[in-house]
Amino acid sequence: MSRFVPRALTVIVAGVVASVLAFASPAHAATFLTHAQAASQLSAAGITWSSSGNCSNRNNASCTSFTDVRQVTINGIKTLKSASGCAINITAGTETGHSSGTYSHWNGYKLDISKYACIGNYITAHFTYVGYISGWGYQYRSGAGNLYTDEGNHWDILFYNCGGC
Repeated sequence: MSRFVPRALTVIVAGVVASVLAFASPAHAATFLTHAQAASQLSAAGITWSSSGNCSNRNNASCTSFTDVRQVTINGIKTLKSASGCAINITAGTETGHSSGTYSHWNGYKLDISKYACIGNYITAHFTYVGYISGWGYQYRSGAGNLYTDEGNHWDILFYNCGGC
């Protein structure tokens, strides 16, 4: 009887652990937001956005949408705003019309922002110049690894992570 109790406890504990692991989401799973969730967080952080079409429809290239943006991306732009102290206006989010790929606007990794002197000065002074990327523009890498590309009339930002949030 004394051998039965430890074996029974082992079986029970193993069953509980297996159940917990079966229903737990992986640590690397991304959290995707609705447009309203992202817009609320951006507004609370003092970050504005605009679109040429004055809309937020993800399937319209004239709109600026945050549908299915990654939480890490929103955290990253909030970190940039806080660290720089600059005004930030987002001009593109997850809407159609951008280049495809894993680390794309559509997949929630990228945001475009307006070019203001303050934010441009911050990026060029605080991040490492990578070089001119033919067909894209001048690129800078933050200490966190995020990429900031001066595409002429806006900054294209690729958020691999939240930038130290």
